[in-house]
Amino acid sequence: MTITQQDELDGLKVIGRIVANTMKAMGAALVPGMTTRELDDIGRAMLDREGATSAPETTYDFPGATCISVNEEIAHGIPGDRVIAEGDLVNIDVSASKDGYYADTGATFRVGPVPAVLDLLCRDGQRAMQVGIAQVGAGRPLSGIGTAIGQFAAARGYTLIRNLASHGVGRSLHEYPEEIPTWPSRDRRRIGKGLVLTVEPFLSTGGHWASQGDDGWTLYSEPPAPAVQYEHTIVATDRGAIIVTQPG
Repeated sequence: MTITQQDELDGLKVIGRIVANTMKAMGAALVPGMTTRELDDIGRAMLDREGATSAPETTYDFPGATCISVNEEIAHGIPGDRVIAEGDLVNIDVSASKDGYYADTGATFRVGPVPAVLDLLCRDGQRAMQVGIAQVGAGRPLSGIGTAIGQFAAARGYTLIRNLASHGVGRSLHEYPEEIPTWPSRDRRRIGKGLVLTVEPFLSTGGHWASQGDDGWTLYSEPPAPAVQYEHTIVATDRGAIIVTQPG
């Protein structure tokens, strides 16, 4: 989607705030002993209360309102009977629509104390996303996002999952440009003014690819290694990026 009018930006900000508040509440509710289905129920109730609709459910018939991925699961985890334990890393990805506008956000949460290497991975995962967002602006190269994130990752000894890309969003969950690398690439496209997109690098301590599990949804790092994801929906302007997935 390309924003051309203020009412479009306003509509995007409404759903952006809803998914951000939902993810924040789910993260705050994380406690050892709860199941991922119970966590998803919290997200579903919030979306329903705000008049929003789960995007993965309506777009892909995903079996949950949100995607919840624990430890070895790096994306698209199905909410279910898995019990969350102290020391887990839990990725929560919330995408939804309202009044024809879509927004998408995600983050990896620590459940209680985690090993120092994982704590640092989470903090650097957030920084990697911020490094990528800083490259967004009207007329700038799309490849600048992945180049900057790649330099950041390499300097700190991390790898990037290279088959899970950022994407356009706004009038649907995934739209043009559908594959925006968050790793160094030769992409020659440029960012148009008003373009709505996500920035969502998957930072890892050794993984390079995401492989699908037996359930047909859940993705795992290949080779096996911890990975974290942080994601915002943003709008490109002449002055940089507007982040619409801010809680408030």
